[in-house]
Amino acid sequence: MSPKERVILHSDMNNFYASVECLHRPEIRGKAVVVGGDEEARHGIVLAKNYIAKKAGIKTAETLWQARIKCPGLIVVPPNYPLYLRYAKYAREIYECYTDQIEPFGLDEAWLDVSGNDGVMVADEIRQRIKAELGVTVSIGVSYNKIFAKLGSNIKKPDATTLVSRENYQAIAWPLPVGDLLYVGPSTQKKLYWQGVSTIGELAAMPVDCLQRLLGKVGCVLHAFANGLDQSPVARLSQESLIKSIGNSTTTPRDLVCDDDVRILLFVLCESVCARMREQGVLSRTVAITVRDSELFSVDRQAKLKAPSCISGEIADAAMQLFRQHYTWHQPIRSLGVRCTDLVPAGGLQQISFFDDEVNRQRREALERTVDSIRNRFGHSSVQRAAVWADQPLGSINPKGDHVIHPVGYFKDGMKA
Repeated sequence: MSPKERVILHSDMNNFYASVECLHRPEIRGKAVVVGGDEEARHGIVLAKNYIAKKAGIKTAETLWQARIKCPGLIVVPPNYPLYLRYAKYAREIYECYTDQIEPFGLDEAWLDVSGNDGVMVADEIRQRIKAELGVTVSIGVSYNKIFAKLGSNIKKPDATTLVSRENYQAIAWPLPVGDLLYVGPSTQKKLYWQGVSTIGELAAMPVDCLQRLLGKVGCVLHAFANGLDQSPVARLSQESLIKSIGNSTTTPRDLVCDDDVRILLFVLCESVCARMREQGVLSRTVAITVRDSELFSVDRQAKLKAPSCISGEIADAAMQLFRQHYTWHQPIRSLGVRCTDLVPAGGLQQISFFDDEVNRQRREALERTVDSIRNRFGHSSVQRAAVWADQPLGSINPKGDHVIHPVGYFKDGMKA
């Protein structure tokens, strides 16, 4: 790489959840281990796996009963998100020794801009330090842009450094499946397959106007990615925080079959999300929902709020409006999620509306903070909305005890492929 070339690293902690669990539980080391959800609550899927489980053919997101068929001696442990957050913080402290341009992408991944240094040498030193100081391993991609650095971190695992340069990217990246490229999801991959595009190289060679007609503006972005033209900077520490959105999702104890069911669960989820926003001292300007039916068809939608908020009633009303606008009942609903994004500090300056009762909003927020205090002292079920008592299996869920940490979005305007 040229001395004037940008040097970008992408660090990916190998099998992060499962690796941390094995580190803290000596009795399960050397065995097939997965981190899995609660089967009794219909959350029984594989969230993460170690390499022994992977060799048995176990895949992330498959059901635990399928995983046990593949590996009869499989050990399943529940997720411990506070522990994983702690290790993510430790890794970040190591990254800070090399640069202040660190951009997290979820708990276990981050980009680092180490321009002016030998990228491979820095990557090898970081790998050695994380293994020695934290007891887990990382794979690191080194490149001149963020996209190829992330691609490189996935090529060799575990505990490896891969260089993807201007001189070798065609040989390394172009033969890979197109689905390996960041933001080529299953839907986009299927559309590209229909056009005869199965590798990153074939995507790079496809006329950009054809991609734009096929995929819209994201087609142009993916074409640039495939050709190594990404110029997006790595954010500085002062510009990005570890968690850029706060959300909870749940697989329901029973299928949801009507709007009333959905509203009960939205209140439960929004109370959890808003309590966590208040803990973090932030307000949300955008609310998003994810709906998955019994046929595993998913709908994801988001909308701006009239004013930044951490009031669960306002977030739930916005989520319910999104649901009614964008979901048509064809099948029962199996899982539901609410996510608050576009976060701003709670103490910052805000534009006050002449049409909203700001005094009443402040009182509602104060009331919810009081409820937070009571629940912290006496348990989550000590105070509940009357509405959730209409259906105890739905209303008794406590999603706040099971955080869902959402990664930083690569596209700041929320564009998805």
